[in-house]
Amino acid sequence: MAAEPTGFGRHGYRNLAEKESSCEVTLSDVLSSQNMEKAWKRVKANKGAAGIDGMKVGDFPDFAKAHWEKVICKLAIGSYSPSPVRSVQIPKAGGKFRQLGIPTVLDRVIQQAISQVLTPLYESHFSEHSHGFRPKRSAHGAIDEMLRESNIMGSKCHVVDCDLAAFFDTVDHQKLMGKLRERIADPELLKLINGYLKAGAIPSKMTREEREEERTERDEGVPQGGPLSPLLANILLDELDHELERRGHKFVRYADDFVILCRSLRAGERILQSVTKYLSDELKLTVNQTKSQVVKLCDASFLGFEIVRCKIWWTEKSRKKFKERIREITKRTRGHSPTKVTSELKMYVRGAMNYYGRGMKFAEARELDRWMRSRMRLYHWKQWGRPRTRRRKLIALGIGREEVHMASRSRKGPWRICHTSIVLRAMTVGWLEDQGIPNIEQQWSLIRYPNGPKRPKG
Repeated sequence: MAAEPTGFGRHGYRNLAEKESSCEVTLSDVLSSQNMEKAWKRVKANKGAAGIDGMKVGDFPDFAKAHWEKVICKLAIGSYSPSPVRSVQIPKAGGKFRQLGIPTVLDRVIQQAISQVLTPLYESHFSEHSHGFRPKRSAHGAIDEMLRESNIMGSKCHVVDCDLAAFFDTVDHQKLMGKLRERIADPELLKLINGYLKAGAIPSKMTREEREEERTERDEGVPQGGPLSPLLANILLDELDHELERRGHKFVRYADDFVILCRSLRAGERILQSVTKYLSDELKLTVNQTKSQVVKLCDASFLGFEIVRCKIWWTEKSRKKFKERIREITKRTRGHSPTKVTSELKMYVRGAMNYYGRGMKFAEARELDRWMRSRMRLYHWKQWGRPRTRRRKLIALGIGREEVHMASRSRKGPWRICHTSIVLRAMTVGWLEDQGIPNIEQQWSLIRYPNGPKRPKG
């Protein structure tokens, strides 16, 4: 295990709650040794890929021992220059891509330190209807609020679904810095934040010379992927929240995704038109006209969920996404060991079930369990390869020698073979669970009934 970085400077630490004015937050608070240690631990726990300099999280302690005092000095006198982020394209549905910017580990630590200082400064001023990237708030809280408000409106409830076009790529720097100056008086801290906004992004597949030529300052956008980006997004969109509250709208927001509830289609269309104009004129943001719409509650989706008959369910799109990822992990031509595949599968299913499990029906959980086990039987079968290997494995799993030949030499396709009685008796549910395959049905039960199944009264 890597040692904790030492030498995080000798700047004093002041509790933000003890300050007379919130505007007294300064760069010294960011650079305090206690704040920096906390920021490093958070970055270390989050792991993550290397930035444009190639430094991994595990390499940072050695770097800090040798260079941290020099970095702190540059930050204190305002001569530190943030590195550009490493630009990565993340595939989305429909063949599109999302631009992700990965800062260097050093910049992630500094950004995290800034975020830790600014979060308590802004948190008390944020709207109660904002749920994204905030302490003790989540997407589940957002969909729960949407359910509560829709129940109050009843059967006439309509949803204004507003989609911001490439929000993180189009944030106006001048507008954002103006919002920051309202609560931050320290010019050095503002200069550092502005430096991160203008650092730019460089594709990772470039030589050092090409990177220097390609590097240009940005006039708009917040690189999505750094610890500071979610907070800056909330600071800018907080103005939208308070404007919607002033107008008396019922709404729920999670980061750049938000919905407004109303009682009719006509009212929704007026709201959509008005909000679109406000976002364009005041926040310099563009609403995606092709994706934004006004629909009945039962036809609306938000954060991968939908509300039908006062119940929260995951959408068909979310279900397809869930299955598609499992297909990718268990693709029989991957060439990885079953142990590695099972480990990846376990990690993904645990996270996905924690998110989608509350919107999943029990019958769906059971069906997905059977399908996932079939995928893993298929993977093991392909890994066994040659007929003699398959015979040896089947015999070791308790299949009689007279039956083994029927499966190992069968002309049926692998998928059909994995549904035959011989393979099912060999690779049983218990055997697969012993190999580490996750149990979706069991996880569903723990999510729905954390204190155990309900017992009938009497």
